[in-house]
Amino acid sequence: MKFLVLFLGAISYLFGQLADDEYDKYTSVGNLGLTITNFGIIGNGWNRMEDGSINPSCEYKQQTEIGREQIEHFSYAGLWVGGIVNGERRVSSSIVDGVFEAGNEGFELFPKSPITIQSSIASTTQDSMAKYFSPEAVSHQDMIIDFKDYGEDPSDNLGIPNHNPLGLDISLESYAWNYSYADAFVILNYTFKNNSENIINDLYAGIWVDPSIANFNYTDYYSPGGGFTWYDNLNGYDESIDLAGFNRNIAYQYDTDGDDGWAESYLGMSVLGSSIDMKHLKSQYNQWVWTNSSNSNFPAYSMPINDNERYEKMSSSVPRGTGPEYTAEGYPALESSWLFLISAGPIGSIANADTTMWTLEPGDSCSISFVVVCAMWDDGVSGDSPNRREKLYVNYDWAQKAYDGEDKNRNNILEEDEDLNNNQILDRYILPAPPPSPNLYLDVNSKKITLYWQNNAEDFLDPISQEVDFEGYRIYGSRKTDNQSLGEFSLLQQIDLDNELGYNTGFSSVQIINEFGEQDSVLINGVFYHYKFENFNVKDGWLNYYSITAYDQGDPDANLESLESSIFANRLYVYPGKTIEDGKNWVGEPTVYPNPYRGQALWDDNSSRGKMVWFRNLPQEAEIRIFSLAGDLVDIINHNDSYNGQDIQNIDSQKNPIMSGGEHAWDMITMYDQATASGLYLFTVEDKNSKEVKEGKFLIIK
Repeated sequence: MKFLVLFLGAISYLFGQLADDEYDKYTSVGNLGLTITNFGIIGNGWNRMEDGSINPSCEYKQQTEIGREQIEHFSYAGLWVGGIVNGERRVSSSIVDGVFEAGNEGFELFPKSPITIQSSIASTTQDSMAKYFSPEAVSHQDMIIDFKDYGEDPSDNLGIPNHNPLGLDISLESYAWNYSYADAFVILNYTFKNNSENIINDLYAGIWVDPSIANFNYTDYYSPGGGFTWYDNLNGYDESIDLAGFNRNIAYQYDTDGDDGWAESYLGMSVLGSSIDMKHLKSQYNQWVWTNSSNSNFPAYSMPINDNERYEKMSSSVPRGTGPEYTAEGYPALESSWLFLISAGPIGSIANADTTMWTLEPGDSCSISFVVVCAMWDDGVSGDSPNRREKLYVNYDWAQKAYDGEDKNRNNILEEDEDLNNNQILDRYILPAPPPSPNLYLDVNSKKITLYWQNNAEDFLDPISQEVDFEGYRIYGSRKTDNQSLGEFSLLQQIDLDNELGYNTGFSSVQIINEFGEQDSVLINGVFYHYKFENFNVKDGWLNYYSITAYDQGDPDANLESLESSIFANRLYVYPGKTIEDGKNWVGEPTVYPNPYRGQALWDDNSSRGKMVWFRNLPQEAEIRIFSLAGDLVDIINHNDSYNGQDIQNIDSQKNPIMSGGEHAWDMITMYDQATASGLYLFTVEDKNSKEVKEGKFLIIK
């Protein structure tokens, strides 16, 4: 069985002169959650953080609440970079098959500085990235990272066996967006600077990947008896032609049977371009079975075990097989733990006369950009095929458009200065943009949620047309249930400017009006809100979530449809329930619902700790004591009006759900960490301020 745990954290311990390693950062703005480290590795092997949580390794879709679509795609991937120095092939790798600890061959890239995050999302929006706003940001979430392949000097291999450093300083900038059409990919832009005194010839860069398309909701290997397998996957290399007439060159993997509908997605990786003209850049694809250095079934598909073999893989593609044991596209049809390597080159700063060879002189730099892209299978298509990969093409093509920017021919100009010109970077990464999601506030009551939002989207200037083309809002809501086959969100209302475009509903149904019948705003927590929507008949105790998007008019001249802001950017989670009336006496009796609790409520999950009842009509600060009918103390719960479910597994407190303040959930686990038995239970609620005590009872039937 493949070893899963990477001994992260060992780098700074072993090599004190280097920066601390970081492995807890991931792209969070879009639907592709990709962990990025400052030592060349991407992905986290699904290791738990100190708080017990598991950050996404390469999860798509990370924002959805639909369990079948929360799919992981690889444990680890990482940068390989190789070149020829004084006639010797050298490859520096962040990770190779079976090596998981610093100090070993293959673990050869080291952090120089902490990860820096910056965002193009302005501070006026509600998005959590706003705190990282920078006018120099390229995307909604940039991660800027510096690492290297040597120790104190460019020849220092830090005692790693068989490691011959190239003497490279490496900068990585990753870019991610939350636009609905651009939230399924992350761009990785690497810049290599030769910090040694040697000329590096024919530099190649690649991404090594250990994929496994799997869904933890289907087979969670952390649970007893759980687990999923790497050994039911197949790879492919897609060289289809995009709309600009270029080969896509996507290395991809998929789960062959889709795990009964729980893993029906593709992982893809490709090279978008580099600092040299794209027509001189050769993409290479290789694959092999995990730790198999001598593949008896497919001899050409064997693991490289030294720098010479690694460079050979990076600089050439294995010939496709044509026998009966191969797929129609020429790749092995035997399901197994397949890895793949997507690479490209040669690159450098100076070319020979016919541009077939490149050198990287001391002090010079060159760059290359990869993309990690995911997509769900197209519906109704059986078997791996271009038709089933159609969504992968769409997502990849948007990544290529983002990289190309105004450079439609993909002809890249080398910079004379060692640093890339930031203006050219900004010109390159230009995407059509919808108006931003409006700032949203929710007011919670029993059976009613009121949404307030600002008009901050209405004066947004489109970055391409340089015109204000805001058109309207869409209000979405959903209740979390086990069956969301009809879609994750429901459209509650759409409002549109009365401008002879679209629906022309006008905003009168949501506009806040003062006592004189004039348009106005309401001040809540120091913020003015301009619109209001009330959602009635919402069931108490259920997880609900809401989002308001803004959309534009589109651009018919550019053949661009109307664009809508991310439905996830301002999504807020809420549990409707009884509120607390500040400054008044505690009125009414506390109760429990559902009462009786019959085996399993519809909101429960399948785990022993995933059950839940609610205590209702609580004061601002309270102590709840639960007793058996015999008078034995079962549990003590401390409540205050800032409670957000942090003491119960069935509520994900990391989502910061908004609570009513007058209710508290209980998982029916005793103070002795045991599940409660069927029976009648008594409880008391003490108001911690007035010391008043009230009593009640409820029944559990299992």
